[in-house]
Amino acid sequence: MPDITGDSLVLLITAFLMFVTGGVVKGTLGVGLPLVVVPLLSLLFDASMAIGLLVLPVLVSNGLQAFEGGRLIFSLKRFGTLIGAQFFATLWANDWGSKLSPREMNAVIAFTVLSAVAVMLLSPKGEIPKKNEWWVGPAVGAIAGAMGGASSLTGPILITYLMALRLDRNEFVGSISIIYLLGSIPMYAAMWMWGRFGLDALAWSCAGLVPMYLGLKIGAQIRHRLSEESFRRVLLGFLILLAILLVLK
Repeated sequence: MPDITGDSLVLLITAFLMFVTGGVVKGTLGVGLPLVVVPLLSLLFDASMAIGLLVLPVLVSNGLQAFEGGRLIFSLKRFGTLIGAQFFATLWANDWGSKLSPREMNAVIAFTVLSAVAVMLLSPKGEIPKKNEWWVGPAVGAIAGAMGGASSLTGPILITYLMALRLDRNEFVGSISIIYLLGSIPMYAAMWMWGRFGLDALAWSCAGLVPMYLGLKIGAQIRHRLSEESFRRVLLGFLILLAILLVLK
């Protein structure tokens, strides 16, 4: 991380605004903090540093929304097998992801974002019957874990899956936050053990808590004033642009 002098100050202000933006999206939709901020930070830093800077903001934001929703038992019962599959896939993918170059990791991030965007755009009203959850859930968890282990982005596939289950708003926010939280802890622990990010990135991630929390609060207010469908359409377009930029980087 550069010293806070000259152009570095501009860099930090830009990163601050990126965390606020991610917090606003997370506060509004219950998702999107790493999905938005990792690609943005990857335009300023290498992908490993970008992932490390998100550690504490991701854990804290998911913890706040998971317990705020009061859906812990519901989510553990319904998505326990998904969480388990995600855990083991994450450990496997971290070994593989640690061997990727920054450019290859950026490509994985871009592919992850574009894949989820494509699914949501091509089949916005797709639905998974509850009778199929017993096998679809673990499969989704394994894919999410593999994506998370390689790029830290479990969000795209999980968002697509939970939307297809037609959960109501509170169930969606509470469930995905708990899945994120329980998936993020082993994911980040494995990433640190494999040397994917260092203590310097972890220390700087503390600074990301302030803008993240500010954005989270703003997003919670927006949630009551803005159509979730309209906001998600803007988010999808934004993610497509970011993915294209990462591919060209």
